[in-house]
Amino acid sequence: MNRAYIVGIIVLVVIGAMSVFTVDQREVALKLRLGRIEQVGYEPGLHFKWPLVENVLKFDSRIQNLNADPQLYLTVEKKNVIVDSFVKWRVEDVERFYTSTAGSVLRANERLSAVVVKQLRDAFGSRTIQQVVSGERAEIMNQLVLALKRQADELGVAIIDARMKRVDLPERVSQSVFDRMSAERKQVAKRFRSEGEERGRRIRADADKQREVILAESERDAQKTRGDGDGRATEVFANAFSKDVEFYSLYRSLNSYKNIFNDSSDVLLLQPDTEFFRYFRDPQHKR
Repeated sequence: MNRAYIVGIIVLVVIGAMSVFTVDQREVALKLRLGRIEQVGYEPGLHFKWPLVENVLKFDSRIQNLNADPQLYLTVEKKNVIVDSFVKWRVEDVERFYTSTAGSVLRANERLSAVVVKQLRDAFGSRTIQQVVSGERAEIMNQLVLALKRQADELGVAIIDARMKRVDLPERVSQSVFDRMSAERKQVAKRFRSEGEERGRRIRADADKQREVILAESERDAQKTRGDGDGRATEVFANAFSKDVEFYSLYRSLNSYKNIFNDSSDVLLLQPDTEFFRYFRDPQHKR
């Protein structure tokens, strides 16, 4: 009796455990009854179901990333470009998502990836590289998002974002373009250096010319000034000498004595009766 009671309790516990399920806030769920969809749109929390008859499928409601492998596309110029893109999406209509993809994230990514490849192939095939890289990139992205949203409605998902991460030329072509651009830049730099050197030579020649002119004019003005000064000095000396010849002679002799006998160690050998010592011999200068 006790054993049957324990078995009954265990059966009830198992049936009770099979009758409840929880839905996390990061999940969406739907309930199937004998393989047919019975209920969707469960709120996070604890819910009930009939055991063995009903089962519950749960799917991640967080944002999913579709990071497609870089693809090679042909532009209208018949040039290849490598495009790396990504798409962000999440489950919005769980019932449609289950019926269209059997709840497989991988299958949804495959369907969306096919749309990305087709849309970008059409967009790049009608544009040049310059239009793709600079002018019409935003327009290409807008068209891609619209195409993805049409497909997303069929899959029961919502497109959050879609972008091209990079658009590059193949390695061989990139190197060729780089070499050509480098050669063009070097040619421009060489022209600028040549023009700069020519302009520098003209500036230096003009500066040297102006320097010579300034020096010549300065020397001319200096000589004129010195000549005027010498003439004025001669005139002053002449006037002074003519006014008092004796005083002027005394003044010159005194200056000579001062300049010659300014050091006690100086020695001067002269005849005492020379003209130089006449004011020593005769202060009144009487002859």
